[in-house]
Amino acid sequence: MALTARAAEIASNFNRQAGVRTALARIAQPGGQGATTFLKVSTDAEEIAARMDRDARQGQPLPPTAGLIVSIKDLFDVADDVTTAGSVLLRDTAPATRDAEAVRRLKQAGFIGIGRTNMTEFAFSGLGLNPHYGTPLNAYDRNTGRIPGGSSSGAAVSVTDGMCDIALGTDTGGSCRIPAALCGLTGFKPTARRVSQAGAMPLSPTLDSIGSIGHSVACCGIVDAVISGEPFDIAAKTSGRVTLGVPTSYVFDGIDDVTARAFERAIAQLETSGIDLIDIDLSELNEIPAINGKGGFAAREAYLFHAPWIAAQRDAYDPRVLIRILKGEAQTDADYAILKQQRASLIERVTARIGGIDALVMPTVPRIAPTLDELKTDEAFGHSNLLMLRNPTIANMLDQCAISLPCHAPGDAPVGLMLIGKHGQDRRLLQIAADIEHMLTAIRSGKLAD
Repeated sequence: MALTARAAEIASNFNRQAGVRTALARIAQPGGQGATTFLKVSTDAEEIAARMDRDARQGQPLPPTAGLIVSIKDLFDVADDVTTAGSVLLRDTAPATRDAEAVRRLKQAGFIGIGRTNMTEFAFSGLGLNPHYGTPLNAYDRNTGRIPGGSSSGAAVSVTDGMCDIALGTDTGGSCRIPAALCGLTGFKPTARRVSQAGAMPLSPTLDSIGSIGHSVACCGIVDAVISGEPFDIAAKTSGRVTLGVPTSYVFDGIDDVTARAFERAIAQLETSGIDLIDIDLSELNEIPAINGKGGFAAREAYLFHAPWIAAQRDAYDPRVLIRILKGEAQTDADYAILKQQRASLIERVTARIGGIDALVMPTVPRIAPTLDELKTDEAFGHSNLLMLRNPTIANMLDQCAISLPCHAPGDAPVGLMLIGKHGQDRRLLQIAADIEHMLTAIRSGKLAD
């Protein structure tokens, strides 16, 4: 349910406490995903909700979002909680003394934190596996055991399983958009510096963004408005015709049949609905793997942050995360300076190419969610991880905003359609995404035949 409808329901029925009880019951459900989705569950959420209901009955003014339930990725500080970032390394460290800025703003707007969600250790993978706390399973084909995507794995599952209304996450190379795509949700990555990262454990300060995962564009737009401080009119319509650029290479390499079919059907529907689509040669994107060949910004910046912990407790790390961090050990200051130069050049050249379009459109990821069994070997894990990160990373490298929308038919494996907007044009991207979300209704409802 979109947050607008949920907020109206809460306001009219004073059912905030009942909503929290339902969320807590789903988290605790025997045989459910609560134990692997949450690393800590709130002990005061029901009390906070009851107090809001009481104030509302007494006529006290409340924010329109008061009572909406949010899950919080485990790398955000929450006052009096230990921030472990999905690791065992930090379990015995001191609790945070204050909320991360994004968490503080959500609480101020009346959102109720339901708990801290599981994640890839230190957010350094796009698959969502966690050997320390387990991996929450994708709601699609759960019996087979498919991954949720990462690094915001628990964030996505907390939404699909009704344990919250919206999830707060981070996105360094797709960590909101990948799990959204694989789980059939909407995931938004803002332009990086629009949202304060204070109190969020960094992976790569150059690439990190703070975003959300929800059921709709409106869900993500509401949360973004709160944490960025930029108002967003959900009902506003996009002015003028919209032109989307479809890259002619790179983003379709390795695509599977299910994803290709869903994307082609979605593109055909957008064209029928009045969107202008043009093929665009962005051969510059082929430079990204080489730029990141030594681990890129993430490895270098993560290594500098983690070096003291690695020296003291190297064996406490997930080996698959550690090996990626250690790539930064070999990078010199000169390497890092070259990285920044290469990124600046890439941004300048691509920006010139896309001047006449509103956004790029492509599959969020080129394949459906793999099973845990498919990722048992390090080789298979590494190949799948790079494939999942490839398309979403484009937006982070170009310092742009991006959103993933579900575009699959009912009963099919979830597939995401990604829009990458221009730097700082987040409001414009969200409005375009809301329009496209409506255009895809026929597909999402099963009323559009192949």
